Amino acid sequence: MRGGWVLRRNGRLVVAERAVAEDEQPRRAKRARDAGRLRELMPDLLARETLGWWLVTRIGIFLISVSAPLLFNPGDNYPKVWRAWIQWDVPHFTAIAEFGYDKGEPSGAPLAAFFPGLPFLMRIVGSIGIGPVAAGVVISLVTSAVAGIALARLAQYEFPQLANFGPKAALIWFTAPVGVFLAAPYTEALFCAFAFPGWLAARQGRWAKAAIFVALASTVRVSGIFLAFALVVEFITSKKRDWPSIPFLALPAVPVLAFMAYLKQIHGSWFAWQEAQEKGWAREFTEPWVSVRHTFDAASTGYFAGDRSDWTWMFRAELVALFVGLALLVWLLRRRSWGEAAWVGSTVAAFVTSYWVFSLTRATLLWWPLWIGLAVLVERRPWLARLYLAVAIPLFAIWAAAFFIGRWSG
Repeated sequence: MRGGWVLRRNGRLVVAERAVAEDEQPRRAKRARDAGRLRELMPDLLARETLGWWLVTRIGIFLISVSAPLLFNPGDNYPKVWRAWIQWDVPHFTAIAEFGYDKGEPSGAPLAAFFPGLPFLMRIVGSIGIGPVAAGVVISLVTSAVAGIALARLAQYEFPQLANFGPKAALIWFTAPVGVFLAAPYTEALFCAFAFPGWLAARQGRWAKAAIFVALASTVRVSGIFLAFALVVEFITSKKRDWPSIPFLALPAVPVLAFMAYLKQIHGSWFAWQEAQEKGWAREFTEPWVSVRHTFDAASTGYFAGDRSDWTWMFRAELVALFVGLALLVWLLRRRSWGEAAWVGSTVAAFVTSYWVFSLTRATLLWWPLWIGLAVLVERRPWLARLYLAVAIPLFAIWAAAFFIGRWSG
């Protein structure tokens, strides 16, 4: 200390320097308070790093959205780059946002098959003058950032002993092979923006908050029903369960029942959603072994809905996703992670009881245990991180390019 050093030479100087130090204390305290306020206004390190990876991957997707139509649509006089985002389910969401559910099938598909959460937001955001498609892109852009931060926080909460672990889980999620659906006007990013913080709240024993988030997720896609089931299982098996909070667990059923009642008023059936799925996507109940056989046939012969197609690679990807889901379920059961096992197991069960396994690749984005588990692996074995990125990033680019040129990609 400077005062102690001077004391050995001149006691008077010590007194003078201590007086100056005492004058500095209020100023230092003020600077500390100002720095504290500044830190409160700025996102924490975990959020900043996660947002950095989010920004990098979003830039990559937007570059692919521009380049893929220019490179892979040589037959067009002028590639419709601006239309690259309007693929597959996007016209259905747009039709609901513009016309609602009671104007027939303006998109060419039974609109009752889609939950109202995303189209409702597309209508609201698009009303500022950007239109529903651009609104959908903006919604996915924002909610993918929210979900990524929530996933990072959840991963860090589950593994607090691993320093700066959360952003790695978010990076792996952002670079998932099917990561394009976190940027396209699809339901995945919005659903995860509710589901991930909802599950974190459940793990912390904040059941009312968790139920509210799951109820919001239930407005976005039918997966909310499976998430609500997983929340009940988590509550029952948790050491942090709070019995007076049980009534809150019924909240996720409210938007689902409200949607069913609305469709009943329009279409005359409480099960109009399921009927629309059967009509438009052949999702009638099928025994699991028959469903898997149908998927194998499509993956080997290329026949889709009775017609020859070039979609064999996508059905093969569905089979890979099914294997990953089953392996993940086994791992969760071994860890006795009953809530997460209920979530993954019910999702897989829903897909393998349809005519064939269809769109399971996209559903993997909703499985936070998968991305956190992969992050644990690469944390413990760094060479796996390089291997994952070497495989995932090319697949990420290929999947995105396939989507933007209109190839079925999940």
